[in-house]
Amino acid sequence: VQKYIKYHTNCGIKSVLFKKENKSGGSKLIKKYFLLLQSDNRKKADGELFRHFQNLETNKTIYTMKALIDRILKDGKCYEGGILKVDKFINHQMDPNLMKQVAVELIRRYASTDINKILTVEASGIAPAIMMGFLLDLPVVFAKKKKPSTMSGMLSTTIFSFTKQREYTVCISKDYLTPNDKVLFVDDFLAYGNAAKGIIDLCQQAGAELVGMGFIIEKAFQHGRDAIEDAGIRCESLAIIDSLNDCRIKIRM
Repeated sequence: VQKYIKYHTNCGIKSVLFKKENKSGGSKLIKKYFLLLQSDNRKKADGELFRHFQNLETNKTIYTMKALIDRILKDGKCYEGGILKVDKFINHQMDPNLMKQVAVELIRRYASTDINKILTVEASGIAPAIMMGFLLDLPVVFAKKKKPSTMSGMLSTTIFSFTKQREYTVCISKDYLTPNDKVLFVDDFLAYGNAAKGIIDLCQQAGAELVGMGFIIEKAFQHGRDAIEDAGIRCESLAIIDSLNDCRIKIRM
């Protein structure tokens, strides 16, 4: 039951478990749940909760996916070489409402996973990561593409950028990625999986547990998922592009 309690604030998520919830407050569902618990009817209480969230999750998934897919088809621009430009609403100008929906859906998918930190790479992954961190009340750390002069004791790796066609070094302070961390990596795109491979390397260096990776958009024809799943890491994407041939966006439904 407790794994589903990351819902129910005005933004759709509650970052605490029921056992931490104030019994006098919250939604009607929470009140009903505790009334049933107080009558020692735990089985019925759990049943009510699970039925509610099964319906809620199905509706949220359909709504979030449709909103994202519709926006990609409306405002996404396709270029030669398998490039999809979504800078009108994701990675230059951002739509905060859509970003909130993205964060809620990724949180739902990892609701049963033990996470104590959100990890990303600057810059385009910061927006969804911050939104998730805010909703879950978790710290967010991002790998920097330039080493600050004040950073000492850093972890670093090299990543090849598909869109910029060059390699760059990313780094994280050892203070913010440790063996005690169970991290969820979040980014805007999954293409060839180069950033993902770099993050896997950083987590291995730190001894941190990488519990999963979540992406707003996946370009399936570039097979980045293979490297992630071959490493035994769970991968979730909210919109999967099967093809950009002839500059036509084909999204998996």
